[in-house]
Amino acid sequence: MFPSYILALREGLEAALIIGIVFGVLRKTNHQKLNTSVWFGTLSAIVTSTMAALVLNWVGAEFEGKGEQLFEGITMFLAAGILTWMVFWMRKQSLVMKQNIESSVQQAAEGQGKKALFLLAFLAVVREGIELALFLLAIRLTTNPSQELLGTVFGLFSAALVGWIIFSTTRKLRLTRFFQITNILFTFFAAGLVGLGIHEFNELGWIPGVVEHVWNLNSFLPDQSTLGQLLKALVGYSGSPSLTQVIGYFGYFAVILISLLKKLQGSNSSRNKESKTIL
Repeated sequence: MFPSYILALREGLEAALIIGIVFGVLRKTNHQKLNTSVWFGTLSAIVTSTMAALVLNWVGAEFEGKGEQLFEGITMFLAAGILTWMVFWMRKQSLVMKQNIESSVQQAAEGQGKKALFLLAFLAVVREGIELALFLLAIRLTTNPSQELLGTVFGLFSAALVGWIIFSTTRKLRLTRFFQITNILFTFFAAGLVGLGIHEFNELGWIPGVVEHVWNLNSFLPDQSTLGQLLKALVGYSGSPSLTQVIGYFGYFAVILISLLKKLQGSNSSRNKESKTIL
C-alpha cells in the first residue's frame, strides 16, 4: 500500500500543481473564461490514463509461463528507467517549474487560447497518469492488488487535497524539500525494480545468476511474510538473491551516486565561474 500511495501522491501532486498554476495564471490575467478548456483537458487526460492502465493490466494478464516472466522483467526495467529519469528531471526542474508553466499559459491565453490550454492541461496530466499506470503495474507484480488500489486512491486524494490547499489558502509546502525526499524514495524503488527485473531474467535464463543464492534469509525473514512482501514492494527485498541481483541492485546505486556527484560538481563549477566573472 505504501509504495502505491507514495507514487500516486508524487505523480498526482505534480499534476495538481501544474493545473493549479494554470488556473492561477488565468485568474491573474483575467482569462478565467478559458478555465473550461483546462478542465476538459484534465478530464480527458484522466480518462486516457485510466484506459492505458486497464490495457496494460489486460496485456500483462494474457501472458503465461516464460512470456509472463519476460513481460514482468521488461516492465520492471522500464519502470526503473522512467523513475530514474524522473529523479534527475525533477531535481533540475523543481526550482523553475512554476515560471516555465506561467510563461506557457500566458502565451497560450494570448495566442490560440482554448486549444492550446486544452493541450497543455492534457499533456501535463496524461504524462503523469501513464507514468503512474506503468509504475503501478510494476508494483502489482510484487504486492496485493487490493492494497495497491487502496494506496493509489488515498495517494491521489491526498495529492488533490494538498494541491487545493497550496493554491486556495495562505499555507505553503516546501516543494523542493518534498521532491528531494520523494526522489530518495524513488531511487530505492527503482533499485528494487532493477533487482526484481534481473530475478525474472535469471529465471528465464537470459541473465546468469552466477551464484544462485548469495545469502539466504528466508528462515529469518521469508519473502512471503507480511514484512517480506512490504520490503519487496518498497526496496525489492529478496531473501535469497542471486549474485547478479545483488550486483544490479548495488550497481544501480553506485551509478546514481556517481551521476549525482558529477552534476553537483558541474553546478558548483558553473557557480564559481559566474562569481569570478562578476568579480
